[in-house]
This record gives sequence, structure tokens and C-alpha cells, in this order.
Amino acid sequence: MYMQYITTTELRTKSAELVDTLEQNGKVSLIHRSKVIGVIEPIEAQPKALTEVDIEEIRKAAKELNLPKLSYKEREKSYRKHLMEKYGQNLS
Repeated sequence: MYMQYITTTELRTKSAELVDTLEQNGKVSLIHRSKVIGVIEPIEAQPKALTEVDIEEIRKAAKELNLPKLSYKEREKSYRKHLMEKYGQNLS
């Protein structure tokens, strides 16, 4: 059975039930001091995890860009230069 409402104080103790309800596409009213202040509902589309095909496409695109490989020291130097240009000398 779906949860129909949850109070703000129950959010910590009944979070597992809330998650179960949301996973079953249920909506839950949020109550604070005896007043309904909102509705908690699941998002429509979950972002998908990267698959092996997606990773291969990223590798292929990176190879086509042919960007130079930088050491950590070179990256740090470039980043410091950027910060100096953006914020000035008084940067700690």
C-alpha cells in the first residue's frame, strides 16, 4: 500500500517507505504543522548509466579531438594562471 502522507518529522524515520512509494510511482503529501505544504512525487525519467557503447563513443571522440596530454604540474600551472587572470594577485 502506498503512503498517502508524511510529516516533516517522519522524513528521517520513514524514508525507506517513502522511497518504496516513489519507486512505485506514488505521490506523497508532505505535512508540516498540520498543513499540507507540498507533494513529493517521482521524477519522470531517470538518467541512464553509461554503458560500454557510450564509453567507447567518448573514447572515440576524445581520440578525434587529439588533445595534448598534460601532467599534473602543467594542469596546476594553467589553473593558477587562470585564477590569477580572473581574481588577481591576492589569492591564497
